[in-house]
Amino acid sequence: QLQLVESGGGLVQPGGSLRLSCAASGFSLHDYDAIGWFRQAPGKEREEVSCISTSDGRPYFADSVKGRFTISRDNAKNTMYLQMNSLKPEDTAVYYCAVDPRPFRRGCDGPWDYWGQGTQVTVSS
Repeated sequence: QLQLVESGGGLVQPGGSLRLSCAASGFSLHDYDAIGWFRQAPGKEREEVSCISTSDGRPYFADSVKGRFTISRDNAKNTMYLQMNSLKPEDTAVYYCAVDPRPFRRGCDGPWDYWGQGTQVTVSS
């Protein structure tokens, strides 16, 4: 079964850090050029957070997370990551990872083949 499984979410105080992981199962992350992270807050539409394509190499970050979040992948571990620092209450959302094999996309433009089930991040004192 092909799936992405996120972990690492939780409750953190403002200013704190979390690292989200997204493990690929049933397929090799190496075969997927693009990886991305998205989030959806209650009552809001899903929004792009950060994406990167191996074919391009330049990461995209939403303005709201620039300088605070880092996206990375470890193909040997079949896992992608989102390091989140200096977290703010407005970062509270369900975070989703996604992958796609098609190269040379712009930013977080779709389509995306596989999505994770989501992990809750709550930033609150």
